[in-house]
Amino acid sequence: MTGDVPLLDEAMGARQELTVVLPVQLLRVPSWAEGPFPFELGSRRTDAQTRSTYFAPASARALYGAPGRPRRWHRPLDVKHDGMHLLGMELLRAATAGNPEHALAVLHFSVDRPLLPVLRALAGRPASADEPLTGPFDPAGLLDGIADVRAPGAPFATARPYTIAFMTPMAQHAPALRAGLEGQLPAAADRWLWQLASRSTPEDFPLPPESADEQLRYTVRISADWSALVLRQGAAFLGHRPDTGAGDFFDFGALHSRTVYLDALLLGALQRDHIDELTDELSGVFESSRLAHRVGGLERNIAVFRSTYWRQHLTAHGPANDLLLAFQNQHRLPARFNAILAEAADYSRLVQTQESQQISGALGVLTILGLPLGTALSILQVLGDDSVTHLLIALSLSVAATAAALTTRYGRLVLSSLRGGEGEV
Repeated sequence: MTGDVPLLDEAMGARQELTVVLPVQLLRVPSWAEGPFPFELGSRRTDAQTRSTYFAPASARALYGAPGRPRRWHRPLDVKHDGMHLLGMELLRAATAGNPEHALAVLHFSVDRPLLPVLRALAGRPASADEPLTGPFDPAGLLDGIADVRAPGAPFATARPYTIAFMTPMAQHAPALRAGLEGQLPAAADRWLWQLASRSTPEDFPLPPESADEQLRYTVRISADWSALVLRQGAAFLGHRPDTGAGDFFDFGALHSRTVYLDALLLGALQRDHIDELTDELSGVFESSRLAHRVGGLERNIAVFRSTYWRQHLTAHGPANDLLLAFQNQHRLPARFNAILAEAADYSRLVQTQESQQISGALGVLTILGLPLGTALSILQVLGDDSVTHLLIALSLSVAATAAALTTRYGRLVLSSLRGGEGEV
């Protein structure tokens, strides 16, 4: 991982595909076709039915919806501009308890100019090319009347769009190529992969040699032919042998990167957004006086998230699992969710303690009220006194005794328990 590594600024792969994911606010259900974008390869059509076979049923429902309850829509397009070709768009409803109109927009491009400058521009790198998502590719225009593209400060918004890049090399791209079918992979290949996933050059973000292995630890070796790397703001797939064009294995690789592997990353994005909201909900638990109500709602939201979205094993298809785990680790989702569970459990115990205190306080009040009154009535009954006057006097004395008892340390503790606070000592 040391030494000079050729930059990708001027390199063009044999094939270059780009998927851009950005959060939006859904205004209405689109009149597009239901389901994910059905890319085709020969007789293979990757519609919702085909792709669902790769995923556990709960994961498939989160990604594609269920009969009568669609969550995904697509629209084919054919827009070319400035060396980029927009093939189509998708919308995935990503509703949360606090934001039912949250959605993810997915734009599918082919790129016919050097790929890294496009990625750097999407990342907002200094001295990068012009912003690609403008003009005919402006999401606000493409989604006009259907969804609003959020400002960076809005909930769930990321500073820049998430990108998934796919690039296969040509014979002259030695830094990315294996030495033979099963030969060693040059160190420069991972540097190329890093640049595509991080959307940066060494000048933008010099990767420290001391931590390079740690940064690349989640690289997924899908096969000897290609690798993938998932980072916080982008992912990349890079081939490791020359692409021979139509009919090559990379036809299949490109298809998978746009479909099954994309869906694994989208599921990770859904998980991240829900965990963000649960974290925010936890921070506001004590902003309401109705603590038990807030904690009960929080526990319900956690249970819904856990049963609907929280999957770390989503399919028997190994690389998709590896990609999801890499996304989760980049965003620290397992650790964050465990922390949410622990904090929610603490709040639940607090609510239970307060409820126990209030029940004890209510019993104490009944004791304080009942003992003087019961004693007085018992004395009158023993004496056989039926006088109304004596009864009223007994009641007055009982109230006075009760009031006096409530001013004692024990009485103050009882009243404090009813309020759910700490009594005086």
